[in-house]
Amino acid sequence: MKIIPNSGTGSGAITPDGSSVEVYKMIKPGEEPDVVAGQVPAGGSVLDLGAGVGRITHALIERGYEVVAVDESAEMLAEVRGAQTVRCRIQDLRLERRFDGVLMASNLVHTADETGRQGLLEACARHVADDGVVLIQWTPPERHDAWQVGTGRTEGDIRIEMAALEEVSPGVVNATMRCVLGEREWTQSFTSRRLTDEQLAVALEEAGLRLDRFVTDDRVWVKAVPSARS
Repeated sequence: MKIIPNSGTGSGAITPDGSSVEVYKMIKPGEEPDVVAGQVPAGGSVLDLGAGVGRITHALIERGYEVVAVDESAEMLAEVRGAQTVRCRIQDLRLERRFDGVLMASNLVHTADETGRQGLLEACARHVADDGVVLIQWTPPERHDAWQVGTGRTEGDIRIEMAALEEVSPGVVNATMRCVLGEREWTQSFTSRRLTDEQLAVALEEAGLRLDRFVTDDRVWVKAVPSARS
């Protein structure tokens, strides 16, 4: 299996995972703040893992949440306002406190590195309160199977689309996303592992979490809780 290293191209700072700081500064929050508000009590504490430039963090602060934003990119965290920031790999995070809600967006759970995935989920588990929730964005298998070159979406004036796609082993693809704004272009290349509902549930269980339910109709957002909770 030939897994490509995460990489990115384009103007401005590019983070270790290939993300463009300039692009993420232009993308507005979508349904994420509503997802959090539907599961975490108003005024509660939220740990935003892989927070980037604060796209979701800022929206949650506006709603009255206390947010700690975590990212491994100093350039991303420099854009965050109004929240405590922690520069760290998610897998290495140990804050010695727990939160009402732990948020892990951006489909990070689909890393092809099995050990890395468990590290991500274990970080979620050790930072969620006993009565708290973990909210994870993922790509359900039926959506993962539907990926095709040329498919995408428009975010404001930015066109984001799949530029390249190669299956390197069953369920594992190398992919490149292209973002276009006028004559400017950025790319981000990554490897994604398809996960079934059962595989996701097992990975959560091994990390000390239990899949509670899918909280959006499209099943893109997963709610997990500590396994010890009855």
